[in-house]
Amino acid sequence: MALIGSPALAQTSPLTQETQQKSDDPNAAPPAAEGQDIVVTGTLISNPNLVSSTPVNTVSENELTLRNVNNVEQILRELPGLTPSIGSAVNNGTGGFFTANLRNLGSQRNLVLLDGDRIVPAAAGGAVDLNNIPTALVQRVDVLTGGASTTYGADAVAGVVNFITKKNFAGMEASASQQITERGDSNYFRADLTVGANFDDGRGNAVLSLGYQEADPLYQGARDISVYGIGSGNGVASGSSRTGVPTTLSFTNAQALRAGLSTGVVQVNPAGTALVPFYSGFNFNPYNIFATPFKRYNIFGQANYEINDNLEVYTRGMFSKNTIQQIIAPSGIFGEALTVPGYNPYLPSGLRDQLCLINNVALGAACNTNAALTLPAVYRRSTELGPRVSTYTTTMFDYKAGLRLRFSDHLKLDVFGAYGESDLNQTQSGYVLRSRVQQALNATNTTTCTVTTNGCVPLNLFGAQGSITSDQANFLNGQSTIQIHTALSQAKAVFNGDFGTTSPFASEPIAFAAGAEYRKYSYRRDPDAYALSPGELGGAGGAVLPFAGSYDVREVFGELIAPLVADKPFFHSLTLEAGIRYSDYKVQAANNPSFNATTYKAGGSFEPVKEIKFRGVYQRAVRAPNIAELFSPSSTGLDNLSPGLDPCVGARPLASANLAAACVAQGAPVSAIGTIPEPSAGQPNVTGGGSPSILPEKADTYTLGVVVQPRGIVPGLSIAVDYFNIKVKNAITSATPADILSECFGTNPSAITAAQATSASCTGIRRNATNGGLSGSSATVAGLPQPLTNRGRLRTDGIDLNANYARDFGDIGLNLGFQGTWTAHNYFRASPTAYDRDCVGYYSTSCSSIQPEFQWNQRTSLTFGPATLSLLWRHIGKVRYEALAPDAVQRQVTTPLFSGVVTGPTPLAGGTYNFNQIKAYNYLDLTAQIEVNDHLTFTAGVRNLLDKKPPLVGSTAGSTAYNSGNTYPSTYDVLGRLFTVSGKLRF
Repeated sequence: MALIGSPALAQTSPLTQETQQKSDDPNAAPPAAEGQDIVVTGTLISNPNLVSSTPVNTVSENELTLRNVNNVEQILRELPGLTPSIGSAVNNGTGGFFTANLRNLGSQRNLVLLDGDRIVPAAAGGAVDLNNIPTALVQRVDVLTGGASTTYGADAVAGVVNFITKKNFAGMEASASQQITERGDSNYFRADLTVGANFDDGRGNAVLSLGYQEADPLYQGARDISVYGIGSGNGVASGSSRTGVPTTLSFTNAQALRAGLSTGVVQVNPAGTALVPFYSGFNFNPYNIFATPFKRYNIFGQANYEINDNLEVYTRGMFSKNTIQQIIAPSGIFGEALTVPGYNPYLPSGLRDQLCLINNVALGAACNTNAALTLPAVYRRSTELGPRVSTYTTTMFDYKAGLRLRFSDHLKLDVFGAYGESDLNQTQSGYVLRSRVQQALNATNTTTCTVTTNGCVPLNLFGAQGSITSDQANFLNGQSTIQIHTALSQAKAVFNGDFGTTSPFASEPIAFAAGAEYRKYSYRRDPDAYALSPGELGGAGGAVLPFAGSYDVREVFGELIAPLVADKPFFHSLTLEAGIRYSDYKVQAANNPSFNATTYKAGGSFEPVKEIKFRGVYQRAVRAPNIAELFSPSSTGLDNLSPGLDPCVGARPLASANLAAACVAQGAPVSAIGTIPEPSAGQPNVTGGGSPSILPEKADTYTLGVVVQPRGIVPGLSIAVDYFNIKVKNAITSATPADILSECFGTNPSAITAAQATSASCTGIRRNATNGGLSGSSATVAGLPQPLTNRGRLRTDGIDLNANYARDFGDIGLNLGFQGTWTAHNYFRASPTAYDRDCVGYYSTSCSSIQPEFQWNQRTSLTFGPATLSLLWRHIGKVRYEALAPDAVQRQVTTPLFSGVVTGPTPLAGGTYNFNQIKAYNYLDLTAQIEVNDHLTFTAGVRNLLDKKPPLVGSTAGSTAYNSGNTYPSTYDVLGRLFTVSGKLRF
């Protein structure tokens, strides 16, 4: 990966000798053939002799080959400066697509580009699916971190990821790769075929690429660390979900006492004859997966033709069909309020009598003939139906056509139009239909329901594992579909050139770019009736509501790069640059809301001598609200909350009358005070949505750096150091669950005042009316209010260090490369009164994806003629649980996680672990490559050479998307030692 010597230009431009300078980076892409166009990243100005001041990190084609990874998402999440986002290692939380996350500011704050242009996004959030990138034709990946809105428009707050494809490809290239773990699982196959040709004496070129990929799932039950869910707070391997087998019921303590039970949370005993205090949770780990199954077909084609010396036409088209499966533990009944008649054929007499006492129904005839004994909250895992499977099938196309006009040596025009669509079909299967559960409970015998519609089969709710027969399961089982359509229309015209004049002290003329751009985004989501109904699909979260929205933007922009001094004593070069973009947004909603934004930049570079270059750039960036933030209807879903963060849980309210009053004001029954449970599986209900009144967020970003290339002292060495600073104001955010609770209860919940207990920030929290918890049916428990606002603020800063060294020792070549990032801070607060939380070096449910303070990659390569042996060292710095932070009290995370001997039915039982810290991790990846001849290349490698095991932190230390299987599988390797092999045939 290289930062040094990367020209930062944003259009295609004819290659000149100036741009073909020898790179000191062993991973740099080879120079293009003479006359071939190149695509570079950072500014709209196309003069290849002028270099932008913005740092650009480059992942070359050679690096992509040496890594031998089949999807670009994995490479991006392993790069310093990026953090894992939604990808192949995210199961419960995937949306059917993979995204990039620069500086851990969120995938919605960076742009993914293809040859400098946008492509159709995958969903309402505006993020591009990395699965749609034509991997076989990628020549390099440019990563620009820092504001780039002036160059590329809104969303480029954290930067851009620009995938550059090969130009003027001629010939045939066929490749295939395979990977499999040492344990014989997680198989991944990929094959690509690319053909291209020049025609009409080289005036035109056309290329077509076909690709196929297929990946097998890796179940968590296949690794020792994740066979059983382990409590992050107690180190006990046991079922963490109340929704298990046999059935669990939740009543108030007062109700339970009527039946002689000591607690309101009760479970059917193993014999199925009576209710007893809750004793067995559900272990969902073996059903879940670490690596999502994936299948992809893609086609990519592009062509260009020079009609004459002053006019060129070009086109590009891409098609992709991707299928991703989310596989999670079986569905069931998750805290639903139901009724059961006393004469239900599967209701044992002893258990029936207990239910009658709980419901204040007299025993005997009144009990036996009661038509509706109330069950306020029912939990039962439908293991007989198998796992829940969400199959995401995305069909995407994006087409672009344009022309380049040359008016003179000083003025050129590039104009194009593009249109793309993405259609995502989500099919949910294996789900219990709540309405059918109630229908199946209303029965007088084992064969006939009171209401016989839909072929109703009476349900045995009170039996052990396997008591739900195949006929019962078939009746309960429902399949639901959600259709999502996304489209992007765009047109753009850019004038490029120079003024024909130069500074008296420079040789290059002052260059400019100016133009206009139009984009229209549209989105539509159509759920079926099952998805529409809150709680109808057991375990699917809240209702998926239909919505549609669109907005368009019209922009004008301009940029300048002015060489002021060149080739003078102590002034090898001095260059200034500036840019501005004005954007006018119109939202297609009631009252036609609109807004505008202006972004700008200023920077420069100074080389006192050829070996040292100082550079810096300031940018005002803007991110407009995306369609999800503007139009998403309010709905109830799930979030994450670490143990000990809800002040109403357990005995704590018994010692404070005001605290107890606050919990009651939020909907908890008085009888539940003292026994309110933690959210089921650490997942509280949250309710929120978008709003057309959301406005753009603004960011101030700057970078300051120095590049050193001591050619005369150490030939082949290059070092770049860049400081980055990004501040986002009016950030579009929602509060974390911990912040929502803190807004109500303060830093000392036991000292809450009576006025606080009845404040809007407290009464806006709505609890389970049965047990007082924050989880339950999404139809009745709103949980924590989590609306979007413009009240947030984000801040991050740090230093990037890149170094490369190349030298030949006779027939042996040595190449060393280093890319590292020190992230000093990454602050987030959802409102001016919320605590300013810094998540660098910490993990918790309030800090999503792990971002260590230090992270680096170092590659050492030795070449022996046609053979290369390369070792990649990946370092991830140490991190700690948030309760260990010096400001833990202010963060409202004061209860440490477990530290001690793990117990329970897990292969890790008896081992001593500290869930509160993850030591620094170092991975080694070894690759060997040989060019058999000019046409054939083989590459073989071993990832995680030392088979390093992932860290153990338990199942509820962080968010569900990233803390899965008792670890963080997007950050740390859960596959183990992995073997890869690939071959490439060229003609």
